[in-house]
Amino acid sequence: MTVPTSTYRLQLRPEFDFEAAQGVVTYLRDLGVGAVYVSPVLDATPGSTHGYDVTDPSRARPELGGAEGWQALTAAVREAGMGLVLDIVPNHMSVEVPSANPWWWSVLRDGRSSAFAHHFDIDWSGGRILVPVLAEAGGLDDLRIDGDELAYFDLRLPIATGTGVGTAREVHDRQHYELVDWRRGSSELNYRRFFDITTLVAVTVERTDVFEDSHREVLRWVADGDVTGLRIDHPDGLADPGAYFTRLRSAAPDAWIVIEKILHPGEALPGSWPVEGTTGYDALREIFGVLMDPAGERPMTGLAERQGVHTGFAAVEEQARRMVTDTMLVAEVRRIAALLDGVEVEAARAAVAETMIAFGVYRSYLPEGESTWADAIGTARSRRTDLGDALTALDTQVRGEPAGELATRMQQTSGMVVAKGTEDTTFYRFTRFAALNEVGGTPDVWSLGLEEFHRLAAARDRDRPHTMTALTTHDTKRSEDTRARMAVLSEVAEDFSEIVTSWSERCGLDEPSLDLLAWQTLVGAWPISEERLADYLLKAARESKLRTTWTDPDNDLESAIAAWPARVHAELGSELESFVERISAPGWSNSLSQKLVQVAGPGVPDVYQGTELWDFSLVDPDNRRPVDLDLRRELLSRFDEGLVPELDASGAVKMLLVRRALTLRRDRPELFIGYRGLVAGGAAAEHVLAFSRSDDLVAVATRLPVGLERRGGWGDTTLVLADGEWTDVLTGASVDGGAVSVSALLRRYPIALLVRS
Repeated sequence: MTVPTSTYRLQLRPEFDFEAAQGVVTYLRDLGVGAVYVSPVLDATPGSTHGYDVTDPSRARPELGGAEGWQALTAAVREAGMGLVLDIVPNHMSVEVPSANPWWWSVLRDGRSSAFAHHFDIDWSGGRILVPVLAEAGGLDDLRIDGDELAYFDLRLPIATGTGVGTAREVHDRQHYELVDWRRGSSELNYRRFFDITTLVAVTVERTDVFEDSHREVLRWVADGDVTGLRIDHPDGLADPGAYFTRLRSAAPDAWIVIEKILHPGEALPGSWPVEGTTGYDALREIFGVLMDPAGERPMTGLAERQGVHTGFAAVEEQARRMVTDTMLVAEVRRIAALLDGVEVEAARAAVAETMIAFGVYRSYLPEGESTWADAIGTARSRRTDLGDALTALDTQVRGEPAGELATRMQQTSGMVVAKGTEDTTFYRFTRFAALNEVGGTPDVWSLGLEEFHRLAAARDRDRPHTMTALTTHDTKRSEDTRARMAVLSEVAEDFSEIVTSWSERCGLDEPSLDLLAWQTLVGAWPISEERLADYLLKAARESKLRTTWTDPDNDLESAIAAWPARVHAELGSELESFVERISAPGWSNSLSQKLVQVAGPGVPDVYQGTELWDFSLVDPDNRRPVDLDLRRELLSRFDEGLVPELDASGAVKMLLVRRALTLRRDRPELFIGYRGLVAGGAAAEHVLAFSRSDDLVAVATRLPVGLERRGGWGDTTLVLADGEWTDVLTGASVDGGAVSVSALLRRYPIALLVRS
């Protein structure tokens, strides 16, 4: 196996295809990147901007350049001496455009006799497949026959052989599928889906033939050496993730494999899984946590309470998860409850829902980690004493048959409840401090101490040294630099609380959670266009499901949201600029510190496209905007001419850090082995985050920069380095070992990356 020294994520889409990616390869090589890491490339829904809606796993996507373009890209990457990591989606496929998915088209046409009938997780007991697309109950009036297809507006569906005689309604009634009102999807759907998206149908990849059919082309690329690593999307949706990874490892023994498993604090990957690690949300949480000022929690909580925002995270989360089981995933709950033996229907449904609501992590993996399941059952019992017998029956049957269908579906679906209830709903309701509301985050845990941070980093190096680490991904709620600036608010929380109270009184939004989120977002991402801000806030409001939703919009609130950015710019623009100017420099310091900790620390650091410079993006689709690569190429060339940039709004220092650190990782990998936290001495020791990797590499970062300035700087603070001459690879400055002045080490930048001669 060739483990990449680092990765760089590229988001492919029709406007940035294989040819465009090929044009970036030389730049990434010169940046020091070890492997190009691309979003899904298999054929997808026409026009897809992300590729997670795969329609045909047998070929490279034509809209990206097809097989020829893919081969040219992989050849260019290999010639540049880099690896190529591919994102794959084993859990589901898109059926939004039925004709684009040959497997689904066959199932719709031929029903259970289709060769692909068992490739999808369909409950055939109800007869026909429900297709929830009709705009209203009487929507079949708009159905028409067009050759050998049924047409409903732009939707095309196959007609089974010998059933095409009669009116459109009569033909429809003879098909293996039934078009129904779209609202029936949440309660009556008879196939498993990705979360609550009815156009993403789950694949039964646990079956050997389905695994082979869905992975054949990708595994050929791996065998040919075109692909050297795999990122596995949404493993928690799989029937048996451990068995899947074992099969995948057997088929791709030399591939570097990381999985999109979101770990909660204290949770570890099952030891039996033959993978290198996660996609890095656990590292993101820890790196951000150590930059947070504990003193900021009380004033920020007080601000939220005064503004009318709920500050009891557990209660908000429970309510949001219950909303998911009661409204969005009713069909899933009913299907699972029907598998519970000897329990009355409504009690079975309540027990199933209550247990999934109660999970402290995304899911369990029985029989491993049985305590996770036991904890969920225990919490459910404490909340619903009236369900004692039903919960006992559920617990007994699941533990007795951990590989049975009931246990399997419970575990597959609990992750959906957690993701939709917590990540996609609670995070937009519990807005006390939005920067903590991150994928893999725990918003009720405010900060992380230095000692605990070092313990966790050392454990990562010991247990999963080749795991991926990340600060920004295509799924993060905001970019790393937006988050880093928001961390400064924890150091000026009293002042921020006072000014937000004033701003809100003059120009607030009429929904407390959204209002508080809006002010934090505004200062975190400033300067931001009115259009970008309005789009983000509209998405946030709909995701919170408090006053408006995607399917039932509140027009008055949404109109106010659309007008809010222009109103704020007009009425508070100068005040906003003044406040952001005050926190920008400390934000830059935080950005550099967290980037240094990531790129020098344990694991394989990933750089999300464009974030080698400052990037103040928000959640998707905002974080998938085009990247100005010409600007980055030009700036990179100046480093070869000896540029040592100033710390300013250009972000050039961040690129310098990324380039020097990644190049060092690639050229001298022996330096990045082991981990030992270093403790500074002196008055400002708490502001130093330092560690060594080998005996010959030390990283030094600044934390809590506002507090450092308040105390008057570094003063007598020192850090002990081993004997010898040490050189900062960022500035070229040298220092002898011993008790070294931190002020001298960090004279130019708030960070240093030291290598011993």
